[in-house]
Amino acid sequence: MVMSVEQDLYVTRSGESNLNSGKPPVILLHGLFGMGRNLGTVARVLSDQYAVFSFDLPNHGRSPHSNAMTIASMADEVLAMLDRLGLQAVNVLGHSLGGKVAMSLALRYPSRVHKLVVADIAPVTYASQHDAVFTGLSAIDLQHVKNRAEVQQSLQASIEDTSTCQFLMQNLEKQEQGFRWRMNLPAIIKNYAELRQGLSLDKDHQAFERSVLFIAGENSDYIKPEYKAVTRELFPNSIFEEIAGASHWLHAEKPDIFNALVLAFFK
Repeated sequence: MVMSVEQDLYVTRSGESNLNSGKPPVILLHGLFGMGRNLGTVARVLSDQYAVFSFDLPNHGRSPHSNAMTIASMADEVLAMLDRLGLQAVNVLGHSLGGKVAMSLALRYPSRVHKLVVADIAPVTYASQHDAVFTGLSAIDLQHVKNRAEVQQSLQASIEDTSTCQFLMQNLEKQEQGFRWRMNLPAIIKNYAELRQGLSLDKDHQAFERSVLFIAGENSDYIKPEYKAVTRELFPNSIFEEIAGASHWLHAEKPDIFNALVLAFFK
């Protein structure tokens, strides 16, 4: 069942991203707390050969906010945006949360996905991993902070990892009075349990028979060996690659290796 969608997702186009360019389309889907520009390096590399469309997922970046938020509903919003862009079968690359949305899109609407790359996420249910992030983001009174440095200092009181703080700071937007987060933080917190849920075969999710490339970071725990069995149930033609020395942010830490794997797979 396709859920109704009322507003367009925000889309960034790289290269000749139009239907007349003759280039095959690629859709990029970012992770939790992110936005389309997080995959900007990948987009620039792909844009030489592909028409690249980087989506801001619902409740993220410059896309519309809503109270409801599930993996399936986000897949439906991506589908609706494909229709509005006039895109039929597309290549899709999704990282983290975007990878789960991409997997759901492929399982629900297999005719719309040509090839799929899933970066450092599996179709399983994950334990809560973002409590410190939620605490840090929620503790800041953005209407009364004076500058970005004050916000970052407050974040670092709850979140030890500097790279995570810098990543979250990309969401900070100046307003006439104070700042705001571009993402819909209350909705993400409210629906976080739903976003952690795994995928399974049912009336809306049928096994995806085309090739799927799963890329894991060696130092990340998001894709474990024991996840391969359930992954192959949903995606029988899965290919698994691991990037040495990379963590969950594999596309940013090892861009040359990551981009080479993606380009070779999409050919």
